[in-house]
Amino acid sequence: MIKHFLNLEWKQYFRSSYWQKNIAINILMVFFALYFVAMFLGLGFGLLFILKEMYPEQDPFVVANGFLFYWIIGDLLMRFFLQKLPVMSVKPLLTLPIKRSTVVNYVLGKSALSFFNFLPLFAIIPFSIMLIGDGYAVSEIITWLFALIITVLIINFLNFIIEAFSAESELSFLPIIVVVSVLFGLNYFEIVPMTSLIGSGFLAIAHHPMLILIPIAILALCYGFNFKTLRKKLYLDSSLKAKVTEVNASDLSWTERFGDIAPFMKLDLKLIWRNKRTKSMAMLLLVGVLYGLFFYPQPMYREMTFMSAFIGIFSTGFFLINFGQFIPAWDSGYYKLLMSQNIKYEQYLRSKFILMVISVVLLFVLGIPYVYFGYKILIAHFAAAIYNIGVNTHVILWGGSFNRKKIDLDKKAAFNYQGTGAVQWLIGIPLMLVPMALFGLVNWLAGFSAAIALLIVLGVLGIVFHKKLMKGITKKYLDSKYKMIDAFSQDN
Repeated sequence: MIKHFLNLEWKQYFRSSYWQKNIAINILMVFFALYFVAMFLGLGFGLLFILKEMYPEQDPFVVANGFLFYWIIGDLLMRFFLQKLPVMSVKPLLTLPIKRSTVVNYVLGKSALSFFNFLPLFAIIPFSIMLIGDGYAVSEIITWLFALIITVLIINFLNFIIEAFSAESELSFLPIIVVVSVLFGLNYFEIVPMTSLIGSGFLAIAHHPMLILIPIAILALCYGFNFKTLRKKLYLDSSLKAKVTEVNASDLSWTERFGDIAPFMKLDLKLIWRNKRTKSMAMLLLVGVLYGLFFYPQPMYREMTFMSAFIGIFSTGFFLINFGQFIPAWDSGYYKLLMSQNIKYEQYLRSKFILMVISVVLLFVLGIPYVYFGYKILIAHFAAAIYNIGVNTHVILWGGSFNRKKIDLDKKAAFNYQGTGAVQWLIGIPLMLVPMALFGLVNWLAGFSAAIALLIVLGVLGIVFHKKLMKGITKKYLDSKYKMIDAFSQDN
């Protein structure tokens, strides 16, 4: 039966439109995978020498175990955002004489073959070989190696348990952030020495092989919990129960002052507030407001004046970037209906433009307290806001005309790459890198004031020529109208 499942998935993958339309992205992902494999191999073979050089008076094996705590929380955090439980089309199988337990075991077993589970091995195995070559007992290192492999699988299944508990929340990433932050804080402030506890635990397993039964038992518990959770959901009618939610109507009458674009603004605001992905994206505005706190408290970054342009553009343009890069894919679910109405496309795009401008102004105002770190930072944020309004709004609208991927609004926003294509990656060059490079170059050649003036002048020029720019962007959307209708009618 497992062989039959593998055969079905092989055919499904290579016959899908995703494989045919995104072969270039698949090739790029292979190169990324090879790059990380090479990095981990280099770390594995070089770690022993690094530890000996950095801690010449300590046992490198003991030191390495002291860092396992950071590896565990880092791996768990990375998996939560990037790794998803493997899925397969199980509903057609439920009408056949196939045990549900067989299907669940296959899905969970498939997750054990994830790239995220193999990647640490490219560092762990070479490091174990180097330790054995350095004279450590073979039995101890082999036992330690198996304990780490079991730990990798525990993290794999623990990630799915955490996702299951946080899946219903719009800010589903908060529980894992809180857990990791608390563990890190307990260790950092020496309330609970997590590094020594975890390190001592793995050293004890290496010296007493019978203790490996403890991580095996934890792995069995995690697997059993996932098995029961998935088996309960594996019914044909599991998704037929209607979900009753309370609709909170908001007063959007203030949008009427924007005239003929008011109906589109109302649709956008309702879409943002009523759907999980857009709602959690809006909640993430707090990240944009507080982004500067990662840099400005450190004197090193305050002296790097060109960084203030990057931080200002990202901070004031956080909503612009996250919302704008998926225009018009946010409306992909009803795009065909929208385009069949007697509306002017320019009004549709202008409503998006006004919404992004409002967000830039709001984020700039909320970021005014950054003046505490120096008046130059506030001036840089002001120039970045003007640049965002005059230039980046038009850049992001123009880039949206190349969007061809449908978006599922019922998924969380954090690290969700569904609907993301090459456009979203490439648009970052004119959005972020170009103004940062221009600011840095002029700042180096003519000083801070000239660099600020450049951003403001470019932004003002964009505002002055807004109507002409919008006409060109609208024409581009009209030329791509039927291609987008066709693309949004298909599932990615």
